[in-house]
Amino acid sequence: MAAKKRDDSPEEFDEHAEPLAEDGAVTDAESAEDLVAAEDADVEVSESGNSLDADIDHILSEAGQREIEEYRDRAARAEAELANFRTRVERDRAANREAVIADVIRSLLPAIDDLDRAAAHGDLEGSPLELVAQKLRQSFERYGLRSVGVVGEPFDPAFHEAIVQLPSAEATSQTVADVIEVGYALGDRLVRPAKVAVSVPQG
Repeated sequence: MAAKKRDDSPEEFDEHAEPLAEDGAVTDAESAEDLVAAEDADVEVSESGNSLDADIDHILSEAGQREIEEYRDRAARAEAELANFRTRVERDRAANREAVIADVIRSLLPAIDDLDRAAAHGDLEGSPLELVAQKLRQSFERYGLRSVGVVGEPFDPAFHEAIVQLPSAEATSQTVADVIEVGYALGDRLVRPAKVAVSVPQG
């Protein structure tokens, strides 16, 4: 008995057959190109003329850029605040250091005054204390200590303390006539005002 021939050969392509859609249904399109064009027409288009996917990508890109700019702005502000904080810390540290030095010097001023009076009377000349006095003055000068109060300079209440006023016919302004006790300043900080006698014009 002859075997039945299997009908598994591919169907012959009929160029005149009607094109089918993806689901196998017959479409009204006249050609395959018309079918592709019909399928492309189903893609959603936004008001801008772009596809919705393109618009979404654009919106996400703008949002990411805005977020990057925001983080950059925050980083710049944080860096500026850190720089200001460091400046304040350094300034406060310098002020505290100067205040501590001023307190130490202020506590030693009575001893310096005694050495100055002894030097004025010639008691230090040739003695071991003369060298000690020199070393003390040199040490304080390294920290910026300077004396305040010189005869003949204008009276300045910020640095001078007037103990007595001396009216004078020759005086045209208030000037230091005599220094009773030398004052000291550390930089711009007054450690002790100079006690002075002030020459003032006669009234």
